[in-house]
Amino acid sequence: MNNRLIISGAPHVHSPENVSKIMWGVVIALLPAAFVAVYFFGFDALVTICVAVASCLFFEWAIQKYMFKATPTVTDGSAVITGLLLAFNLPSNLPIWMTILGSLVAIGVAKMAFGGLGKNLFNPALVARCFLLISFPVAMTSWPKIIRPLFGEGFVAGPDALTGATPLGYLVDGIAQNVPVSTLMQSDIMPSYFGMFLGAHGGSLGEISAIAILLGGLYMLWRRIITWQIPAAFIGSAFVFAFILNAINPEIYISPLAHILTGGLMLGAIFMATDMVTSPMSPKGQLLFGLGCGVLTIIIRVWGAFPEGVSFAILIMNAFVPLIDKAFKPRVFGK
Repeated sequence: MNNRLIISGAPHVHSPENVSKIMWGVVIALLPAAFVAVYFFGFDALVTICVAVASCLFFEWAIQKYMFKATPTVTDGSAVITGLLLAFNLPSNLPIWMTILGSLVAIGVAKMAFGGLGKNLFNPALVARCFLLISFPVAMTSWPKIIRPLFGEGFVAGPDALTGATPLGYLVDGIAQNVPVSTLMQSDIMPSYFGMFLGAHGGSLGEISAIAILLGGLYMLWRRIITWQIPAAFIGSAFVFAFILNAINPEIYISPLAHILTGGLMLGAIFMATDMVTSPMSPKGQLLFGLGCGVLTIIIRVWGAFPEGVSFAILIMNAFVPLIDKAFKPRVFGK
């Protein structure tokens, strides 16, 4: 009787990972981009990050405790991720009250209104970002210039030059005024591709440094928090589509490398499109999801009313996730 075989309920294969470990792993992956943002934009960036994280934690705690009447789960790391990603989608000089309002929309509207973690259809940080962009377009597009260069790269803000356009915004505005792309790229305002890669230019806190985002992405791949399908399909489809347009007419369409290194494409592809809750479950579905995000991003950037299209592209594809999951259901074991 001491050698009885005891069979427990499924699943029989267990993983050491849990929600909290995964969420805090993502937080660790976001730290390089946070450090770079504070380096380039100084104390204002630190304040924006701290306010966004603290207000997201507060709203999640308050809603769970007083509206859901449930035990708060603010220690699982999901609210911290929402706060970090929200801050990464904001300029460092955004008024504090707007950052707090964005946190309320992210947690209260985009997350808790759907039932909390695991039930939201749309990425909370992107919902808040789009809400703030539409509600306060001037504040959300007043980009501070960096306060210190890196390896000689970057236009440093002086007393008479506190704000300026992002490289992507500068290119899109110039094209709208019929200025050739080659002329725009040679301007002193435009950083080099190396400068774009480092992050030595204006923009939202988390989108400026491609190398910091890549470091975080490699860490998440190593930890198996994300898979390669969505980032590869997102960045690859955007690159190919932009390459085709640039080959057709390089004077009115931006180069694919400029599309990848400027704006929020890298941040969106690696950290926001890969959100487990709002992205497809199957590998084929993830490839289709990333493909749609990349193509929509370039379409909105080239022909849309906003110079940036990443947020809208991901939110649109979030709405298609239930259909994608239905179309690419995993094969039932044994059939």
